[in-house]
Amino acid sequence: MFENKEGQRVPSVTFRTRQNNAWVDVSSAALFAGKTVIVFSLPGAFTPTCSSTHVPRYNQLADTFKQNGVDEIICMSVNDTFVMNEWKVDQKADKITFIPDGNGEFTDGMGLLVDKQDIGFGKRSWRYSMLVKDGVVAKMFIEPNKPGDPFEVSDADTMLAYVAPQVTAPADIVVFTRPGCPFCAKAKGMLHDAGMDFDELVLNQDYTNRSLRAVAGVDMVPQVFINGALIGGSDKLEAWLNAK
Repeated sequence: MFENKEGQRVPSVTFRTRQNNAWVDVSSAALFAGKTVIVFSLPGAFTPTCSSTHVPRYNQLADTFKQNGVDEIICMSVNDTFVMNEWKVDQKADKITFIPDGNGEFTDGMGLLVDKQDIGFGKRSWRYSMLVKDGVVAKMFIEPNKPGDPFEVSDADTMLAYVAPQVTAPADIVVFTRPGCPFCAKAKGMLHDAGMDFDELVLNQDYTNRSLRAVAGVDMVPQVFINGALIGGSDKLEAWLNAK
């Protein structure tokens, strides 16, 4: 079992980051002092679970967290700053701060540096999340110590349930579109009018027709998914919104 660090101060580390083509040292104090911060740490940038679920949902819920007393959300990984910067751009995760723990010092100080040599990763972070208040760990969610890369408790929704149990989490919405599609524009407009954030996947940029057929059973757009369930096109979305 990994040690739970609740009640302890986070490690004092200097992170080497690259900002605007210049090296910038960022200390633990600068990240945590006087703030309420969520940290979620993961095995590696650009890896499947991290890219498809862990980062996107924290980015999606960032505004909700900030409305409930969280000052900053940090994504941390034992990767260098160039990789982390590119991953943030690729993820379009502009509401999250990406911090490179390139040497693994912070992760080691948390007792969560693990050996992943069997998959060619070397030393990496075990997956976990924590709420830090003024540099002290208030709550930790550490994934169970079992083979593979479990993803059961460090997700954004679990953290939100702890931070603000009275809040209903915003729906997780994905819209498959193609450029120039008027029905796609209609669907996105309805979601905007309803105040519902969504991720847009664009044909031949983010997916292919074959991919859409595989997940939706059709290749017509738009196709709207809400909390993992297929709603359908713009007419089906309109009916779903009217029935709310």
